Amino acid sequence: MERLEIADLRRQLDALQSVRAVGRVLSVDGTVIWVRGLAHLASIGDRVRLLRRTGDSLSGEILRIREDLVGMLPDSGIEGVSQGDRVAVLGPPTLAPCDAWIGRVIDPYGVPLDGPPLAVGVQRRPFRATPPPAARRRGLGARLETGLSAFNTLLPVAQGQRIGLFAGSGVGKSRLLAQFARGMQADLVVLALVGERGREVRDFVTNVLGPEGMARAVVVAATSDRSPLERRRCPQAAMTIAEHFRDTGKHVLYLVDSITRFAEAHREVAIASGEIPALRGYPPSTAHQIMALAERAGPGIAGMGDITAIFSVLVAGSDMEEPVADILRGVLDGHVVLDRQIAERGRFPAVDVLRSVSRSLPEAANEDENKQIALARHLLGAYSRSEKMIRAGLYREGSDPLLDQAIKAWPELEAFLAEAEGTSTANSFARLRLLLRRATTGTGTPASSTSARPSTRAAAGRR
Repeated sequence: MERLEIADLRRQLDALQSVRAVGRVLSVDGTVIWVRGLAHLASIGDRVRLLRRTGDSLSGEILRIREDLVGMLPDSGIEGVSQGDRVAVLGPPTLAPCDAWIGRVIDPYGVPLDGPPLAVGVQRRPFRATPPPAARRRGLGARLETGLSAFNTLLPVAQGQRIGLFAGSGVGKSRLLAQFARGMQADLVVLALVGERGREVRDFVTNVLGPEGMARAVVVAATSDRSPLERRRCPQAAMTIAEHFRDTGKHVLYLVDSITRFAEAHREVAIASGEIPALRGYPPSTAHQIMALAERAGPGIAGMGDITAIFSVLVAGSDMEEPVADILRGVLDGHVVLDRQIAERGRFPAVDVLRSVSRSLPEAANEDENKQIALARHLLGAYSRSEKMIRAGLYREGSDPLLDQAIKAWPELEAFLAEAEGTSTANSFARLRLLLRRATTGTGTPASSTSARPSTRAAAGRR
């Protein structure tokens, strides 16, 4: 342990610079601080530190370069900044992850938020890395155990798959991400919490993830009071950490809550850098930022592990056509829609199976399992199309054999979709096969009036 601490200290000392380029504040324009003397020494994206005359300092990032001036966006307010204040260039931001980061909560710049000092790895990594070469990447791997019956069967997740989780506020999105973090098959979990309230970060780490979840997790958090620069860096920092462990051969589960707040933070930064909002308030570069982040996840090349990614998207008013949802849906390998009406009737996770798609199918399941999935979706679709008529008492049994089967299967299917699976995917399919057989052949134990109780219990976990 002592040798490890000495090695960490040596690496930190080696990273120190005895000489730094220094400029002077010329003017302040809105939130951008213009600095003279750094235009030929600094680059876009470099970190800088401004020393106020009062003796304290603030950090920031270079967004603009104009003739002999650079524009700096600070991480905090501009109060106390004066003409002539010194500004030093720190260079591009990097992270140096290592195994000691597992179980820790950090900010996007690698500063620990949970107390003890954080060890430093050997290799420093940039925040913006290129993904593995497209022509050399492997295909999706085997189907993963998820800990949830719905995702073990109807919406499977394969190793290296990238899916979106689309939901309005208060529908259970964060709780579902936590269930994935605790129960999905992976060597390591890297979780980015973007724009969350400070109280929620602590609750998520302590109560939602708990010791079991944190034992294999790295949490990167940028709370809602942090600057847009820091909130924008949060998913990028988490991806950098995930890439470090992927390159060592591990299978990493990468979770973001939420990509919408990432896009909103980027909008603030982009507007400060001079971009003009074009797409319903978002600047043109938003699409590239989202797609570049998503493309870094996925299968690796030979000798690497994989990054299975789940991006949550906060869709206002359940509008699946809003810009962030539309951009992300087009670059993923599947999407899961959480429906408010399902949540309001007490079934969690409130997954709308008919509007959700896993592009790992049909390869992720065998022939018999694909038949069970198709039949279950067929029955759910038949019930959904006639639900209003059924609830109004206008349907007479025997009028439509398929709808009769759907009505019989619906209570058990509804309960099945809310169940946690503590054993295996095979067991999930066995239960699904049994309840479908009861609905379509009339054999087996009839569905009881208590079949929907698991969803009621799950409602207690609503967030």
